[in-house]
Amino acid sequence: MLLAHPRVRTLLSSAMFVLCAGFSLVIVAVLGLVTWFLVSRGWAAMSLDLFTKLPTEDLNNPGGLKHAILGTGQLLLMAGLVGVPMGMLAGVYLSEYSNDSRIVGPVRFTADVLTGVPSIVVGILGYELLVRPLGNFNGWAGAFALAFIMIPIVARTTEEMLRLVPDSYRAGSLALGATKSQTITRVVLPAATGSVVTGVMLAMARVAGETAPLLFTALGSRFVTFNPSEPFPSLTVQIYQYATGPYQGQKELAWAGILVLISLLFVLNLAIRAVTSRSIRSRVGT
Repeated sequence: MLLAHPRVRTLLSSAMFVLCAGFSLVIVAVLGLVTWFLVSRGWAAMSLDLFTKLPTEDLNNPGGLKHAILGTGQLLLMAGLVGVPMGMLAGVYLSEYSNDSRIVGPVRFTADVLTGVPSIVVGILGYELLVRPLGNFNGWAGAFALAFIMIPIVARTTEEMLRLVPDSYRAGSLALGATKSQTITRVVLPAATGSVVTGVMLAMARVAGETAPLLFTALGSRFVTFNPSEPFPSLTVQIYQYATGPYQGQKELAWAGILVLISLLFVLNLAIRAVTSRSIRSRVGT
């Protein structure tokens, strides 16, 4: 056959290499173009006031985004306090007790389905289940909406990472007289710590840029607040409101906010890569 000829195989291999390299360069170029566009539009409005001042009544000189940045940090913290433990415990159950229960399959399927649920659906559920019963938009509803998105991501990531831990670790711990719970907490989880942390950071990066769930739950505020029972500010909602408004000053501030948000996501992704590489090096060293 023609494909069996060594020269033909070499040409096909070279052609595939060039094709893959070409598409890789296209992806990098698109990312570079988007980054350059965001920097060029957002850098002009970047200043210390962006991080230290609150919104003003002057629509053409709208002030800063201090309230939104602090609000986003608080929402991520509250969502993480709920979503990370629940996701990790579910992941441990799916990985370590898969042979002891019949509901593992349905739980895993449910987690996969929830991972693909559109965020606007989560926002509407948060509105119906938390906002309407409480009588007003509030930070609790926003945090729980973000946690709802985080849980299946953390659960499935934790499950996959724990499955990478060699079974010899478990067998050795059980042979020394440890119980299954002791084996999980003292052997399996420490061995997969770096990978599990990577999954948690991926989930945090995923929800950091969400807007739709917060529009239906936390709504937003022009003030710094630490009371989750009130409407709560967030960077994504503030960017949405400014970018869709008619005033040029607010639009420029929205571009600066987008640049801050993208920078946050870049930092999270770089941290994820650092943690992942360290985990791989430690695994290879053992």
